[in-house]
Amino acid sequence: MKKQIHIFLTALMFFTRIPCPKWVDHSPEILNKSTRYFSLIGILVGSISAFFYVISSQLFSNEIAIVLSMVASVWTTGAFHEDGFADVCDGFGGGWTKEKILMIMKDSRLGTYGTVGIIFILALKFLALNEVPTEFVALAIISGHSISRFTATTLIFTHPYVRETEDSKSKPAADKMSLNSLITSAFFGLMPLIFFQNHLIFLVIIPLGITKWWLSRFFKKWIGGQTGDCAGALQQLSEVVYYLSLIVLWKYIW
Repeated sequence: MKKQIHIFLTALMFFTRIPCPKWVDHSPEILNKSTRYFSLIGILVGSISAFFYVISSQLFSNEIAIVLSMVASVWTTGAFHEDGFADVCDGFGGGWTKEKILMIMKDSRLGTYGTVGIIFILALKFLALNEVPTEFVALAIISGHSISRFTATTLIFTHPYVRETEDSKSKPAADKMSLNSLITSAFFGLMPLIFFQNHLIFLVIIPLGITKWWLSRFFKKWIGGQTGDCAGALQQLSEVVYYLSLIVLWKYIW
């Protein structure tokens, strides 16, 4: 149990800005195992975001409450996954070879493709959440953060890490994911869906599966696998696809 707490706190330290005990370190072995709690971190981040939404909605309009909830999630993670999404937009938008794509993605500077991509992805999150019935927004935020992170872990499980350099901070958490870790991630990733109290909610797995399949094929074609930025990009895109899927469910199926 103590070891699992250590692994969870390592995941918390790596994926968020939430303070952790000083004895929690960046051990490559522990970091590699921390992906099993990626979805649980999503529940935590989503809960913080949902909390800000609920409080803000009592004082401001629904639109302002949603923006403040998004700010809360970005602050909690340090824009960790948004940064990965922007890097992927820049890398695949401006590079035409594996080496060039990987070089651009490692560049800390934000380019045109990354800027445009971030604007679009944040706009889609806001507009989609604004169409979700207000009584379900908080639950949608929590489940969106958890299931999108589970989707990202499936990429880590199925595709090899392709960077050859050892100086990438994402490599320990993006390599050699075990089946047991994937199952743990699936449990926490799908668990919030139960609270919708409608089994049709699990239909969202279909568009999320298609998203992962398409994006993973794209990554495989151009760079032969995945990087931490690729997993972050899949998380961001999956979150938006999930919200859009909820809207379709409510409008046409439920």
